[in-house]
Amino acid sequence: MSLQGFSVPLSPEGRASLACLPPWHYAGDLLVVAFEADPAAVKAVLPPGLEPDPDDPGGCVAFFVAWQYASEGGEEYLDPARGQYNEFILLVNALYRGQPVCTCPYIFVDKDTAMARGWIQGWPKKHGEVHTTRAFPLPSMAAPQVAPGGRFGGSLAADGRRLAEAVVELERPSDHPVSLGTRQVVNLRYFPRLAGGGKAKPAVCELVRSILSGAQRTDGWEGSADIKFFPAPDNELDAFQPVRVRRGYRHSMTMTIADLEVLEELDDVR
Repeated sequence: MSLQGFSVPLSPEGRASLACLPPWHYAGDLLVVAFEADPAAVKAVLPPGLEPDPDDPGGCVAFFVAWQYASEGGEEYLDPARGQYNEFILLVNALYRGQPVCTCPYIFVDKDTAMARGWIQGWPKKHGEVHTTRAFPLPSMAAPQVAPGGRFGGSLAADGRRLAEAVVELERPSDHPVSLGTRQVVNLRYFPRLAGGGKAKPAVCELVRSILSGAQRTDGWEGSADIKFFPAPDNELDAFQPVRVRRGYRHSMTMTIADLEVLEELDDVR
């Protein structure tokens, strides 16, 4: 019998794979903070092929997301331990061949299956603890309302250290909430090669465009926001300490991942 599955570990029946065969379906609640960082910090994380956006050289967006996931025909959402996870995403603005895009230098997730799907797509996921304030459809001192004055928080920690925290205070419905897909996402998909002592050409080094199929979102809310990053010995998010915070947003979205576009094959980036 041959081994089955889409990703490691391959197994006799294929059920052990960290990532199953796509499509992968997602629904999530997003807490979003748009801000400006030092343009030099943004430029420093751009992979080859991307250039700073002269119209917004320090533009960044941070996402704290509570996701629910299901495979094609799967019902992982009925098994919340498998179907739910939390994620922090940092996107920075850039240009690709003159077109506005964004790229993800740092992203944290609290589930190994989501990390595997991310690496396959070119999202450089690390393990972290991400939490966001939840809303409920009844007024309570224990929960904010999605209404003027509603205050929502998000936090990120990894290896026992707080890395980021944010608060958004809603003011009004938003005509154009910042979301995943506001700009095309172009990432570096990179896998090193250990043979040769780690100095050989990487096994995979390519610039890829994320394809967010069927993406939809609810009407969003926006308001004032604050976000802070903290230093850690094995993370570099604090390089993106805000120069100015623009706005905060809260909304829900759905999307499907079934494909990926390879834009360029690169020799190396080191």
